[in-house]
Amino acid sequence: MTVDPAYPRVHTGNAGADGAARRGWLVGHFLPPEDLRRSDDVEIKWGVHRAGDERVGRQGAEHRTTVVLLVAGRFELHLDTGSVVLERQGDYAMWGPGIAHSWRAEEDSVVLTIRWPSTR
Repeated sequence: MTVDPAYPRVHTGNAGADGAARRGWLVGHFLPPEDLRRSDDVEIKWGVHRAGDERVGRQGAEHRTTVVLLVAGRFELHLDTGSVVLERQGDYAMWGPGIAHSWRAEEDSVVLTIRWPSTR
């Protein structure tokens, strides 16, 4: 896609490349104010995980809502309420504030994570 530089409110890129410096996060409060991808409302992450990658220990009880969507692979989520395996392209899990989580890539996996609001 060719973007006319006269329209600064359009951004194109590659999720893997654009999020590389921020562990895959490409939209959220952590970007500079002039960046179109900066948002206090939502965060988006493109996660590429090798088989066996895992988050050891639970991410503390969140004050945000999160959805993890499987693009490819097999990915297990461990929530306070139990575990779920995302195994078919398009499988997802969503949880609200107050639920802690951890995860493990059972196979090489790609997941899209969206959480809101985007806060420090």
